Parts: sequence; structure tokens; C-alpha cells
Amino acid sequence: MTGTTVRGMSRSTDSPREDLRRGADLSPLPVDGVVPELLDALDRAGHAVLEAEPGAGKTTRVPLALVAEGAAQRLIVLEPRRVAARAAARRLASQLGEPVGRTVGLTTRDDRQVSPGMRIEVVTEGVVLRRIQQDPSLTGVDLLVFDEFHERSLEADLALAFALEVRGALRDDLRLLVMSATIEGPRVARLLGDAPLLTTVGRSFPVDIEHRPGPVDRRDLPAAIRAAVSDLLPDGDVLVFLPGAGEIRATIRELTGSPLPGDPVVLPLYGALSGQ
Repeated sequence: MTGTTVRGMSRSTDSPREDLRRGADLSPLPVDGVVPELLDALDRAGHAVLEAEPGAGKTTRVPLALVAEGAAQRLIVLEPRRVAARAAARRLASQLGEPVGRTVGLTTRDDRQVSPGMRIEVVTEGVVLRRIQQDPSLTGVDLLVFDEFHERSLEADLALAFALEVRGALRDDLRLLVMSATIEGPRVARLLGDAPLLTTVGRSFPVDIEHRPGPVDRRDLPAAIRAAVSDLLPDGDVLVFLPGAGEIRATIRELTGSPLPGDPVVLPLYGALSGQ
């Protein structure tokens, strides 16, 4: 097969940039400005740390850019939670105008959408641990992206430790990228062997924070939340944090039991959601 070499990776004469961006919805994001530096860092050192503020676009733009620019023929993005993995895969695929499972795949404990032509695979951390145990050289994988690394967990730390061992002992060509909005960048860069550290700003939107005393009896929590939400609507969106899935479900029932000001859409969010 004829091909050209771009950024140390052999690729076909059909440019990945053209393949991935044909029909893609790639509106400008702050992280775009640091992508050239990130590519250079991965070329020079083979690993990097990216500090990107919330809204910069690191999760939904960087994997596409790395593949499009030839930094990897196939990369894996590690997300800390199933909800985050599903959301990331869907957004990445939607920017290409494709369903999940074609160019962008998804693998979690209870969901697998992949294809032979897949270039980006979004997974949860336990998936990578099992793969390294089954195939220590991570055959066919050019780059591992550890996203939202500040959400520290035993699985995330083990996955990074194993990846560093694989890179040191078996695959010196395996590239590693650690990304987060709130990570202690210099410390992680030292952990990776003085990896290049890059930073970028994000996008912020005005948020009003209001504290109200909660009810003494937790059973009264849904009604108290309904009262607070009714006072705030319909002036904007409202994000309510609750202790667990049971409280979320009870509050959803309370909020949808009768009309609210502005007739808002009420959506739950917790880790056990099916994603449908």
C-alpha cells in the first residue's frame, strides 16, 4: 500500500484530516489553539499533559485532532465513568455526522459499539486494565488518552502505571496524553518523566449559586427542592445536586407531578443510567 509518513505515523495517501472532517461539525473551540503545540510535544517526547479549563473542548476536540493530524492511527480515550464515556463517544461521533460504532467506538462494562474501521475508542478505565492484562503490548493502539484525570480512582492510577510500564518495557512508541481541567499539571508531568505540560483557557458562563437550608427529614427533600426550583424558574436553567440516585428519582417524580413555571424539561443524571 502506498503511503506517506506524517508526524512519525504511516498513513494512507487519503488524508485523515479529509476523512475525519468531511461533513464534520467542528466549530472553533479554545483548545484548537494548543493543538499544534500538543502534536509537537507528542512528536518530541511521546507523552504530554494538557491542562484545559472547563469548556475548552479537550474531550470532544482533541481526540479528533490527534487522529486527523496523524498523531495516531488508532487511539483509546479513557473516561472515569460510564455516563462520561457514552456522552463523549456520542459527541465525538456527532461532529463527524456518524453514529457511535463507526469511526468513534464505545466500550464499557455493559455496552460495546465498535467496528473494524474504528479510529477512536472511548472506554472506561477498567476496560483498559483488562486489555493490558490480556495483551500487555496493546497491539494496534498508538495512543492512550487519560481524560478527566483529576477524578482519581484506583483503576485510573493502575491503568496509568501499567501504561507507563508498557511504554518503558515493551512499546517505546506508545504515546500517552493525560488531560484534566483541575489536575496538578507539574506533578503529573514529573510522574510521566518530565512530560511537556500545556495549558489552555476554557469558556465560562455566568452562574448564580444559591444556598438554602435543607429539611430536617430527608423524606421532605423533594418537596423542598420543588419549592426552590419554582422560585428560580423560568429565569434560566437549574442544576440540582442530590446525595444519590434514590433522591434523584424521588425528586424527578415530585418535579414532574404537576406543572412548573416555564414548563421546563426535567432530566436526571447519575452513573447507573442506561444511556438510552
